[in-house]
Amino acid sequence: MDQSWLSVFPDTLRQLLAKLPEALFTELEEIRVREGRPFEVNAGGLHQFLTPDGEMTSVPSRAYHPDKQDTGRLLDLLTNHSLYTMEEELRKGFITLPGGHRVGLSGRTVLAGGRVEHLRDISGFNIRLARELKGIGDPLLPYLLDFRHRTVLHTLILSPPQQGKTTLVRDLVRLISGGSWRHPEARWPGKKVAVIDERSEIAGSKFGVPSFDLGPRTDVMDGCPKSEGMMMMIRSMSPEVLVVDEIGRPEDAEALTEALHAGVRVIATAHGTDVEDLESRPVLSKLIGASFFQRYIVLHRKENQLLFSIRDEQRRRILGVEEKEGRQRA
Repeated sequence: MDQSWLSVFPDTLRQLLAKLPEALFTELEEIRVREGRPFEVNAGGLHQFLTPDGEMTSVPSRAYHPDKQDTGRLLDLLTNHSLYTMEEELRKGFITLPGGHRVGLSGRTVLAGGRVEHLRDISGFNIRLARELKGIGDPLLPYLLDFRHRTVLHTLILSPPQQGKTTLVRDLVRLISGGSWRHPEARWPGKKVAVIDERSEIAGSKFGVPSFDLGPRTDVMDGCPKSEGMMMMIRSMSPEVLVVDEIGRPEDAEALTEALHAGVRVIATAHGTDVEDLESRPVLSKLIGASFFQRYIVLHRKENQLLFSIRDEQRRRILGVEEKEGRQRA
């Protein structure tokens, strides 16, 4: 994994992270910095704190407690010494780093007209590290194929946060774009894929160029709202497959419906623990009720393994986690 993200940490925190054993360092998923509170890391699904000596501990009182200087310097480095130029990101509550790493922020909101205008007094940071796991989509892709039309089925991938949705969809894009269908009877070429990467997490683009391998026939619209990006791509790039992360707004549903009418296949993700959970959410409930999606993939993790179940448009189980287990680390 690219380690350029280390440069956004002030010296004190960076030196502590550098002391982690190599095995743990390579499995880092989240790094949480909270002013005046324990310095926390999540490696391989194990949440622990980091001591002033760079050791792992489960005892909060033994941990290093970042001070105001640490958090102020961290924010300065994250915003490249200019809070003003990052105003829109701060309003949304996160900053995306090159490589697709996302930094969630917490602090005090400033409201204007009842809406969040921006964040100030930022004292909490959650650095979520993006990683590329080639092959994680191999066991699922054969169940998403439409043999009649020689393409993929409309698919919704759902799970709670940090269970591997983005990592999985990134690998599916690579496979679909390259025509690596993982089925002996699927002999058609790769598809033109359009990725709407509103949070710059799927492609991890730097200056518009993906830093992850998304295959040879993939175009990316980076940092663009999903609904606008989908329509822009349909009009200008003639995609055969459209990929979006974390749908849920009414305008997302409208754009997905337009994609359907345009003959474009869709792969999307959403937060949820099961298909039934989505029925209480008006936008997703409408799409489910209309049988828009032909496949549902439900993800969860157990002992650092990615498990999944697959359902059809009638929500009948095709494959369950007890029958098939992902062998890649999520």
